[in-house]
Amino acid sequence: MAPVFGSTRGFLMKRPNILFLFSDQHNQKISGCYGDKVVQTPNIDRLAAEGVRFNNAYCPSPICVPSRMAALTARWPSRQDCWANDDMLRSDLPTWLHGAGAAGYQPVLIGRLHAIGPDQLHGYGDRSVGDHSPNWAGGERQSLGVLDGTNDPTPESLEKAGPGYSAYQEKDEDVTNAAVGWLKNEAPALNAAGKPFCLTVGLMLPHPPYVVDRDAYQAYEGKVPPPVQQADSDEHAFHAWWRKERGIDAVTPEQTETARTAYWGLVHRMDEMIGRVLDALEDAGMLDNTLIVYASDHGDHLGERGLWWKHTFFDESVKVPLIMRLPGVLPAGEVRDQVVNLVDLSQTMLEAMHAPQLPYANGKSFWDVAKDSSAPWLNETFSEYCTDPVPHWTGGRAVQQRMIRSDNWKLCLYDNEPPQLFDLKNDPLEKTNLADMPTHRELRDALMQKLTDDWNPQDIADRMKTRRVEKNILLEWAKNVQPTSSNIWRFSPEINRLE
Repeated sequence: MAPVFGSTRGFLMKRPNILFLFSDQHNQKISGCYGDKVVQTPNIDRLAAEGVRFNNAYCPSPICVPSRMAALTARWPSRQDCWANDDMLRSDLPTWLHGAGAAGYQPVLIGRLHAIGPDQLHGYGDRSVGDHSPNWAGGERQSLGVLDGTNDPTPESLEKAGPGYSAYQEKDEDVTNAAVGWLKNEAPALNAAGKPFCLTVGLMLPHPPYVVDRDAYQAYEGKVPPPVQQADSDEHAFHAWWRKERGIDAVTPEQTETARTAYWGLVHRMDEMIGRVLDALEDAGMLDNTLIVYASDHGDHLGERGLWWKHTFFDESVKVPLIMRLPGVLPAGEVRDQVVNLVDLSQTMLEAMHAPQLPYANGKSFWDVAKDSSAPWLNETFSEYCTDPVPHWTGGRAVQQRMIRSDNWKLCLYDNEPPQLFDLKNDPLEKTNLADMPTHRELRDALMQKLTDDWNPQDIADRMKTRRVEKNILLEWAKNVQPTSSNIWRFSPEINRLE
């Protein structure tokens, strides 16, 4: 028998509310429930204590747009030609929001989506606050004032870090206030009518700039440990090139400490915002009839191996936090070690809503696993990182890279460099590359077959070149015409400061 979801307000529903809390660039390890001893994340930790925490959740791509768009559709980036931050997701591809709407929910988004193109809903029926960036590649970006460049993978993000304030933090304050207001004023009426709600709260934090208000910065000053690993003298060729190209091959210990301290403060502030949203949900009497999901779109290296931001397949970059809470359905305080992906999360939330699964998708629902750790599941997932040479941070280089995580093994394929194979059970820090070891040749070849069975780097490169010809016209059009963007959160450059 399907559960009936009640609340302290006396209404009954056969399907849960959905509250999806989706942050940006949150390194999985930087949460109390994931083992960090310094950061204060009581609200995320509460969700984990009262729900299910996933240790091996991965993103479809270690950059924003392809990861987010893949999470919407439950398809790999290469399945929808959406690889880079200037790629558009087709409007006729069904997303999990379309599935929710087809099942009778009214999907609402408050905050970040980070979609490119005219469709700024992709299945959401209503949206507020919006994004800070234009809808179009080539559209005029709002200035971050003294923090210009610090939100991108540039040396400025480390040179201009520390106490201060950024528009990203201010934006998330607005998102939080709007979410609290919606849960207070809109959600109760839906539940009173027997209609569950579906709300996504899209947060910017803890995405760089590595700048946070002084109180939060001082709360962690002198307490954040240094990175565990430094760059190896024999590091992989792609990572060595990337560090040099991005100008992070000579980051000082002082810069590292400052940026990491600010990041811990950003996570702290984000957790406080999540707490306010959860308080509003509880005040409305809807805490225990709502499936609460917390996740992020990718991670951040935070100086490990001398790397920053995302862009690689190391776990700091490609793993994400994932926590789910629904009392009476999901157990409390349990951990899952199964290998899952954000493309699976979409299908999972749909199953929880008794909504149709997305057709032709790569993602599979792990709802049974969330409920029961012994449920069958294939411990295997993928992630891909592909760029063309046009975005300024690519160094003028196109890459086609893909990763497979299969049980305790991870194989990374590079189009122009040797592969990497890691035994994550015995080498969780991914220090020893086993790809050339004769003892692991058979395993490497088997995983490589899976990686390339439906994915060919040359085919991807050709498709991206073809698409670039089209995108170049759109780029110049946007630069010259400056079309009006919708769902934009406006701010003054002066709001940004570095103290």
